[in-house]
Amino acid sequence: MKSIEEQLAIIKRGVVELISEDELAAKLKEGRPLRVKWGADPSAPDIHFGHSVILHKLRQFQDLGHRVIFVIGDFTARIGDPSGQSKTRKQLTPEEVEQNAQTYKEQVFKVLDKNATEVAYNHNWLSKLNMNEIFELLSKYTVSRMLERDDFMNRFEKERPISIHEFLYPLVQGYDSVEVKADVEVGGTDQKFNMLVGRELQRDYKGKSQVTLVMPQVVITMPLLEGTDGVQKMSKSLGNYIGVTEPPSEIYGKIMSISDTLMRRYYELLTEVPLGEVKAMHPKQAKQRLARTLVARFYSDQAAAAAEAEFESVFKEGKLPQEIELISLPKKEMNIVDLLAETKLAASRTDARRLIRQGGVSVNEQIVKDDKLSVNLSGERLIKVGKRKFLRIRHG
Repeated sequence: MKSIEEQLAIIKRGVVELISEDELAAKLKEGRPLRVKWGADPSAPDIHFGHSVILHKLRQFQDLGHRVIFVIGDFTARIGDPSGQSKTRKQLTPEEVEQNAQTYKEQVFKVLDKNATEVAYNHNWLSKLNMNEIFELLSKYTVSRMLERDDFMNRFEKERPISIHEFLYPLVQGYDSVEVKADVEVGGTDQKFNMLVGRELQRDYKGKSQVTLVMPQVVITMPLLEGTDGVQKMSKSLGNYIGVTEPPSEIYGKIMSISDTLMRRYYELLTEVPLGEVKAMHPKQAKQRLARTLVARFYSDQAAAAAEAEFESVFKEGKLPQEIELISLPKKEMNIVDLLAETKLAASRTDARRLIRQGGVSVNEQIVKDDKLSVNLSGERLIKVGKRKFLRIRHG
């Protein structure tokens, strides 16, 4: 078993804030498995590498002998987390939440150890609170405390509406920590306020049956991972993401395209590789190792080796990939912009036009120069976007 100092060194890697290290050390000295909470609202169906920063940290806790409590916010997702939002989020239907939750469970276990994870749905306790209990919870915070949040204050100053139910969100997320008896909570920097509320609520509810902890939860914030552009945070809507369920060759190719600076950041936040080793390697070799490591994590060593071989074949020798997906569309003819957006070869119609302007789109190996091009699908067409995306399309 690793010493307290060794555990702390592993846990602190890549962390933005640890509140507080002394309390975490004290909990580790108790010699019991800690209950490490991560809460996620299933507001979208897919998980990308940005989410896996936290998943990787949780897996480190598991490898040290601790237990992850994965709280699926099926109740809070209907409220909508206001963190980082300039306007009220669209509320999801129960059906949308449940569908996304099932996808989340499938994807997180690509990283987490299923045997060291408890999955809990927060509707199991939040939906049962009566009005007296809700009023007691609301009494724990004031409006002025809520307005300490930058996103709330910015909206207030700009006279943008803030719904009362959004004020409730940090309290009910914090109450999750009371219910699951969290020793530690891990989240992105944008979740710091919510996690600190959980820490305070554990103090407030101490002495009641729900809380038996000697110390409230330790809060660990992780950075928001930049996307493949190296500028903005990873986001599916920005088209700069790497999805954990993307094909191995796609993951490999996207990693090989990132900058050397971003590569080192991915190493720090997504792997166990000592940073000294990374610095000693040639940038290309380091990038290849990173790509192999991450493809192997989400698939297998064999898939990583195949992805690397295909990358070398396609990019060095100019060959087509051995396997290119073939899809059928109901229309016999489509505008190229609509085609790229509908098949997800581009993140949006705007992204499609940008790719065409940059000369990054070809049909049957002919570069597309006009975004008004109409593509006849009566015969099979090979669409290529950038250096890594290939798709065969036909009417059918």
